Amino acid sequence: MLNLPLQPRYILPPLCLIFFTLLGALFNVNEFLEFNRALINHGELWRIFTSQFVHANWAHLVLNCAGVVLIWLLHGEYTTAGRYTLNVTLLALWCGFGVYWFCPSIDIYTGLSAVLHGVIIWGAVKDITLGLKSGYLLFIGVWLKIILEQVNGPSEEIARLIESTVAIDAHLIGALGGVVLAFPLLIAVKTNKSDKKTPL
Repeated sequence: MLNLPLQPRYILPPLCLIFFTLLGALFNVNEFLEFNRALINHGELWRIFTSQFVHANWAHLVLNCAGVVLIWLLHGEYTTAGRYTLNVTLLALWCGFGVYWFCPSIDIYTGLSAVLHGVIIWGAVKDITLGLKSGYLLFIGVWLKIILEQVNGPSEEIARLIESTVAIDAHLIGALGGVVLAFPLLIAVKTNKSDKKTPL
């Protein structure tokens, strides 16, 4: 029997994230929240953050919500509500500013996928710090996906499904954000190992 993280403290954060992205789709707020470079340049800076939580169409939303569920299945027990919110918030800012600064060709951008790449990298590093070999496989697998995207370009099938270009550079930015976010985990493990080696 699967040991799913069904306690409220584990399941409510991803459910809230799905709920808020669903609200954005239901009320069609892309016009006000999507990444729009021209409008950001005219002072609508909130779009750098909010663009991560709106989607090009319903298929785009469903794909990203499936990603949220997958990450919950893999790593749901690793975070409190506060940690989950902090991770998503920091990664949303990181990805938004990353797209703005390093992807000048992107004028319009939406979607959670970049943030999710960061979240799953964080979870993979957490697996590794707990001694789980699956963490190495997941970490390598995500980076292989990103490398293949950079080499082969965005998926045309996904682009047709979501009626938008897949922002593969944003995925790279998100994954790098996950690595940066995971640094404290690695430092904590190294510190604990050093403490254990220190003679009394």
